[in-house]
Amino acid sequence: MKSYLAEFIGTALLIIGGCGAAMFAGGSLGVLGIALAFGLTLAVVVILIGGISGAHVNPAVTVALALSGKFPWNKVLGYIIAQIVGAIAGSVILFTVVSNVANSSLLINSGFSTNVLSGGVSMIAGAILEIVMTMVLCLVVLATTRSSWSQSATPIAVGIALFVAHVVAIPLTGASINPARSIGPAFVSGQNIGSLPLFIFAPIFGAVLAYFIHVFVFGREHTHHEGK
Repeated sequence: MKSYLAEFIGTALLIIGGCGAAMFAGGSLGVLGIALAFGLTLAVVVILIGGISGAHVNPAVTVALALSGKFPWNKVLGYIIAQIVGAIAGSVILFTVVSNVANSSLLINSGFSTNVLSGGVSMIAGAILEIVMTMVLCLVVLATTRSSWSQSATPIAVGIALFVAHVVAIPLTGASINPARSIGPAFVSGQNIGSLPLFIFAPIFGAVLAYFIHVFVFGREHTHHEGK
């Protein structure tokens, strides 16, 4: 039960730290600043709950770890539910803050940090980008689970991976890389819900692709643990 609660809290913190930065300071931070906020928040979350749940805070990461044999399949659904509910909880907190700010246009102008394709970006282009960037993140996560990896470097590694993914993807898709991150803000705000299928299935496909690439390059280790 502790691991599910940790995933709930960790995903909520990721939403508050990353999406909050995009909503409240996106104009001044720019793409690099928002990407850094997501990367640093993930690094902090890994430090906080990594020893409890593995700090997946992302259904795509959970799927990649389960496929690799590093995480038990009988806990996958519970983790994903905890992550989605955590993302919703984090979004509710942000929505409550924004709703009580005098400048109510903040909610509209920020799009509540929901994911949507930028103008001129096709569905195919957006899907490819989300698949590839999620694949990169999951490849780094899978690398950190190997016995030869120094665990003390994990927060930095996954934080940098998420930072890079956001730098590349924010201008075109808003950078989902995480189905729960997309579901939370969309569910709470009611905005861009029609875009959710893309931002749910593309990251999951990226996780599957990362698994096959990881196995091809490194081979398969069979030891079960919580992962990252």
